[in-house]
Amino acid sequence: MMSPVLGVSFLALVLSGGAWAFAPIGGGASTHVSITGTAVLQKVTEVCRAIAESEGLDFTPTGNSAEELVQACLGPKATGEVSAAKFKSALNEIYIQNGQVDRDFVNSPAHHFNSEAFAEGRRLITDGVVSIKANVQRENFQAARETLGRVLHTLQDFYSHSNWVDLGYTEPYTNLIRPDLPLENLADVSTPTCSDCANGGFCSNSILPNILNEKKLTSGYMGIFSAAKPKGKCSHGGAADLTSSEVPRGGISKDERRSDNVALHTAAVTVATTATLQLLDDIRGAAGDNDYLRLMGIARSSVVAFVIDTTGSMKDDILEAKRVVNEIIDSKKGTQDEPSQYILVPFNDPGFGPLIRTTNPDVMKAEIAKLTADGGGDLPEMCLSGLQLALTGAPASSHIYVFTDAVAKDIALKDTIVALIRSTKSTVSFFMTGDGARRSRRAVESRAATFENYKDLALASGGQAIGVTKENLPQATDIIIDSSTSALVTVLQRARNSGKAETFSFLLDESLNNITIYITGKSLTFTLKNPAGVTQKQNEANGKLGTVQTVGNLYRVRLATDKHTGLWEISMNSNQPYTLKVTGQSTIAFIYNFVETFEGPHPGYALISGRPKAGMPAMLLVSVLGRKGPASVKVANVALVTVSGSEVIGGALEDMGNGDFLVTVTKVPAGEFVVLLNGTDVVSSTVFQRQSTTQMSVSKVTIKAMVDRSMEPGKPFTLPFTVMTDATGGSYKISASNDREFKMNVPGSIAVTTGGNSTGEMTITVPANTPSGTDVTLTIEAVAPGASDSNYAVLRLSVVTKVTDFTPPQCEVVSVSAVDCPADPAACSSAFWQLSANLTDGVNGTGITSLTHLQGVGSLTHTDRKQTVVAAAFNASCCTLTVELEAVDKARNVGTCRFSIGRNAGPPSVALSIPRPVHPAVGVSAGLCPLHYVPQTPTYLI
Repeated sequence: MMSPVLGVSFLALVLSGGAWAFAPIGGGASTHVSITGTAVLQKVTEVCRAIAESEGLDFTPTGNSAEELVQACLGPKATGEVSAAKFKSALNEIYIQNGQVDRDFVNSPAHHFNSEAFAEGRRLITDGVVSIKANVQRENFQAARETLGRVLHTLQDFYSHSNWVDLGYTEPYTNLIRPDLPLENLADVSTPTCSDCANGGFCSNSILPNILNEKKLTSGYMGIFSAAKPKGKCSHGGAADLTSSEVPRGGISKDERRSDNVALHTAAVTVATTATLQLLDDIRGAAGDNDYLRLMGIARSSVVAFVIDTTGSMKDDILEAKRVVNEIIDSKKGTQDEPSQYILVPFNDPGFGPLIRTTNPDVMKAEIAKLTADGGGDLPEMCLSGLQLALTGAPASSHIYVFTDAVAKDIALKDTIVALIRSTKSTVSFFMTGDGARRSRRAVESRAATFENYKDLALASGGQAIGVTKENLPQATDIIIDSSTSALVTVLQRARNSGKAETFSFLLDESLNNITIYITGKSLTFTLKNPAGVTQKQNEANGKLGTVQTVGNLYRVRLATDKHTGLWEISMNSNQPYTLKVTGQSTIAFIYNFVETFEGPHPGYALISGRPKAGMPAMLLVSVLGRKGPASVKVANVALVTVSGSEVIGGALEDMGNGDFLVTVTKVPAGEFVVLLNGTDVVSSTVFQRQSTTQMSVSKVTIKAMVDRSMEPGKPFTLPFTVMTDATGGSYKISASNDREFKMNVPGSIAVTTGGNSTGEMTITVPANTPSGTDVTLTIEAVAPGASDSNYAVLRLSVVTKVTDFTPPQCEVVSVSAVDCPADPAACSSAFWQLSANLTDGVNGTGITSLTHLQGVGSLTHTDRKQTVVAAAFNASCCTLTVELEAVDKARNVGTCRFSIGRNAGPPSVALSIPRPVHPAVGVSAGLCPLHYVPQTPTYLI
């Protein structure tokens, strides 16, 4: 079993069964998930500690769980609850994309470094890193995480599928992430590399002695559909590899730990982990510490996202939105409830956007202050187009608020919006105000129909559709302030299309705070009862259980702080449709994804992009978060629950450890459903209840598409897709939409037979002026004949400009001031030293764009970065003995160098802190970043 790094071990989504090992999501001691998780947690720990030290704060995790790491990273900066849900979600995005490489690219040698495809595999890595850095620069973190997962799979496979560790190397082959350096000493296609393994399985020492002696680099050939391979070549090995039965038989894969390869498997895991750390460190250098943490989901959970109608009748609504934003910013500053991001999307007619996204509250204040009510006039507005921008631009699980008094001109986007809601799990609430205008009967009916569509979208997301007059709007917007908070969880949510007398029960646990009940509907009464039997009715504004506020069709019940834990009830009575939602603040939460199994050499679980398949069990990967890590909660059951009915179907739980569960529900409810989880909080010994908000349903139609590369500005991008159906065969309507309004050529229909599948393709044309790092969210929908069924796929694509500069900046230490640091560390502050260095990106480079110091407390000054040679000076006391300078060029290449002095212990030393290139024939080279220390005498050249 691989040892923890810096005491931090993390294994998420690790599932038992099968021959997994270096598999996507599998059991065994070492998997792609465990390797990635160990490296990610170590790097996050390093970054959090570095930021804390630079700000003079403590960094003291109380344990090694994700929850405790996030608490230590964010907790000292502000008061309040700290949720690790975003971090766990980000990790799962990386893990799942990593694993899906074994499904989507099972027969691609380059994605696995099989069949000696070294140049092609490296190109996938380096192109992917360019895309990641470009996405991060434009704050498109989800697209960056998905690419990172795929890149890490390929990088890690190199050490398992090649003979790198067989050659005796214990450090990563850094040339794999440095395209400016050659891949050297590769075995050519005509060079035999293996001897025959007579037993047809795996044999130790099957690589030919001359290959080992000459340090020739090779990898095993893999044939899933063919046994052909060049004469004398090694095979990957295993039952799925047809080439392993051809002489030379056997295989050199180190995916699994076997009796013949224990040492080699362990070495491959160790080096793959180190290589993952190096890649993450390179991305950290290009991103900077704060954006690196945002990439990894280390951020306060609250996000403020407004979509605002700016037509002429919306003056009062805009003023109220401004007031709410200012109140949120001013009242929550310095707390964990302070939003980590602000998003604003205006819409009008015919225009909408742009998407304004910022982490700076002052920028948000300034942007929303610019909004004015103008234009419109023909009533229908581009509401859903604006909402589409917000859903694709906001982080997943955001709360988005739409202000409008008009019907949607773009109601055809409704199915796309539903798909994006389900994909992002974001909550959308509508504030629908009357504009007071007198209208024709037809206009009134059209308005009512559109508002019903808004209600449908709110219900699908778990939000509210609030109808209110413009005069009373300020009383309704408290719901925004309620949800602009950290660690927000949903305890219960139900909806009824036709009201009747019904009682709903829900559990409140000791960890919950700020508990609020929202009811939307008309002509209703309700009675709330606590575990002690105390009751309060809807007409009691200030009762024994809390306060009741009524505005428009919204009832807002805020429970008193001295709540009773246990089973509560709310009895509803209405003959009209209504919704019920119970929320609170708690770090006890869960995240989930619907998945499906896939077979192959490395079977696993893949994310379902659309609706799960009807007629078969539903499978979910569920991660549960506790107050003090996964050990502080016990899960009792997970069930699928119909929101508009009373059906509750429990699933079979398989505990995977570390708070992760595989849940299998054999009979899926008909209609729309959500996920309900019950368990026990070990800290307080109280039972808890949590519910997802996003509604889901199953489908007999499946549509799949695969992202295998980035898009390039000015060039058309072709994307194949496949439609499968167990429903009625015939002509399936195809539609597609993207949030950038890029021109697309999409087939209008595709013929599919019952039980069969058909493939089509679409083309997206990327404008030549599209900035590198732009992400594009594409939604594809397939509708069965007669609109009897449908499904969708949501993909994130990246636009990346071709990069030609792959050489990182270089540095030269010019001089060091006279150094006489006292031997006693207690006296270190009385002596000082100065380092002078020159940094350059070369005459053909893109130029240095940032220069910082990562290690060491002191002051760094430098000349204009636009100069070919940038002169830098670092001043520090002798309390800092080491400084690490980092330079990033415009192509996001990172060069780092480290300088150390001693305490009366001889001359100073210069060392490389960035990975050095390794040439298989000779071992470690002199280094990729020439550093020259030039004191008076003597001269040291490294």
